[in-house]
Amino acid sequence: MKSKILLNLLIALLLTGQVFAQKKYVAPALSDAKSWSMILVPDPQTYVKFERNQPILELMTTWIKENVESLNIKMVLCTGDLVEQNEMINPDGEKANQPSKLQWESVARSFSKLDGIVPFITAAGNHDYGYSNISSRNTNFNKYFPVDKNFQTQKLVREVAQNAEKIPTLENAAFEFTSPHGQKFLFLTLEFAPRDTTLAWAKGVINQDKYKQHKVVVLTHSYMNSKNEHMIKENYPIAEGNYGAGIYQKLVQPSKNIQLVFAGHIGAPDKPKEHVAFRTDTNAGGKKVQQMVFNAQALGGGWYGNGGDGWLRILEFLPDGKTVKVRTFSPFFAISPTTQQFAWRTANYDEFSFVLD
Repeated sequence: MKSKILLNLLIALLLTGQVFAQKKYVAPALSDAKSWSMILVPDPQTYVKFERNQPILELMTTWIKENVESLNIKMVLCTGDLVEQNEMINPDGEKANQPSKLQWESVARSFSKLDGIVPFITAAGNHDYGYSNISSRNTNFNKYFPVDKNFQTQKLVREVAQNAEKIPTLENAAFEFTSPHGQKFLFLTLEFAPRDTTLAWAKGVINQDKYKQHKVVVLTHSYMNSKNEHMIKENYPIAEGNYGAGIYQKLVQPSKNIQLVFAGHIGAPDKPKEHVAFRTDTNAGGKKVQQMVFNAQALGGGWYGNGGDGWLRILEFLPDGKTVKVRTFSPFFAISPTTQQFAWRTANYDEFSFVLD
């Protein structure tokens, strides 16, 4: 009797597709052939701090390079924390096995896959300063990501501010971009926990008459927590700095043209939801500001795992000039038929759409 019940249950499950059903892998593609896309790369630090993980980041940027035409990729953004330690000489072999010099060389080499192919803009995170974390604002960022690293990025540069060392670098810069649909964008990078002088510079830039009709995109490192709240304060030993709430209150909300904000920074071991955030607010011009945090560094085994399972985000800008579709994809899982079933994350916080004004 029990055997018959189990057999009937198995047949019922098979008929409803709940057993042995495996969704067929579908490679990334545009939903509309006239769309263009932007790729968001999360914090790379755990990929580069271990030699064994470094090829995963190179796989990710190589995948971007190979799909520039098929996905009409026009821009790549990285959320910062390019390295785990800015000036580490003697890693302990457990928390990291690569000195900072090799970490910087690795992340620069990975992004070099895109040099001359597509523009990329990188934020500077807290781990990109000081010794092992931001104890000071000294950084090797400009040495490995100078303005002339990628001519496709360099030709977009319009404004540059000085960093804390009084050097003009791409830590704080503005990049002008015209989309295939003819829309004008201004991408604005801000240093980690930007100083008041940096925010004042940024405000002055976006208020110039020549940029008032642009859609302004802010890229910084620390902005929101996983509860979709602007971060008020973090306990880093720097004298001056604005976190998410300060950036929003002093720059984003008072603006009339900031419509997108991207950041990274947050995470918890093997919990995708703890790595992401999203919220919509309205700026002083009455326009919606779509704010997104995306990271993956503690996925794939935690803080000392594989670096983030290769996750990145594909943002498809539809030809209506308003709709943006967001999908979360891993080239790392997609390279093998054995793991392709895991190449897409489809939770409602990983796959969604939003609208630009």
